[in-house]
Amino acid sequence: MEPVRLPDSNLESIEASVRKLMEQTADQGRQLDSLAAPVDPSPYAAFGMPGFAGMPGAPVQAPPEPRPILELEGEEYEDELDALTDWVDGFLIDTYGAEVTTAAPWCRQWQEHDDVVAWLHALWLAYQQHKDPEAGPSGMAVWHRDFLTHCLAHVRAAGGPLSACQTDPDREAHRLLPGPTPSKRSARAAEERQEPNEPDRAAT
Repeated sequence: MEPVRLPDSNLESIEASVRKLMEQTADQGRQLDSLAAPVDPSPYAAFGMPGFAGMPGAPVQAPPEPRPILELEGEEYEDELDALTDWVDGFLIDTYGAEVTTAAPWCRQWQEHDDVVAWLHALWLAYQQHKDPEAGPSGMAVWHRDFLTHCLAHVRAAGGPLSACQTDPDREAHRLLPGPTPSKRSARAAEERQEPNEPDRAAT
């Protein structure tokens, strides 16, 4: 077959069309790149808005770190204690609460025992951590072995913090055991701080 020869005018038209298509393709590529790029939060800075939550480029705020419950105060403490009570009464004791005996006492007013509250709150935090999918398939096994068994063995020990409370399932009881008194060094320091005020109180 002999080659087909086109007039020069037709070649110029085809060349112009190809060049136009290439320019359009380049424009579309730039548009796609701009859509795929992360949103620059700087346009919102003038309005005190570093970015919108959930948008690319927006700052991600990490959840607050859990704090020991005895470090909380007021309403924050009460809210945390309410949540802890729901977990202890609705899950922990309902699932793992063995019979109340002298060897395994319990107290229906356990919220009045600060040390018990601290132990159970730590157990609850560990539970939340180890049931998370990131803990892996063995997460809950680790929680049972390293946290649950040890915590309940201490809280419900025969000589533990609840030993003066309910030891008979048919007889409810609650009593706070007196703890150790302050060391002599602390008592002496407290007396020294009070000594300058003694004359003033005598004068009044």
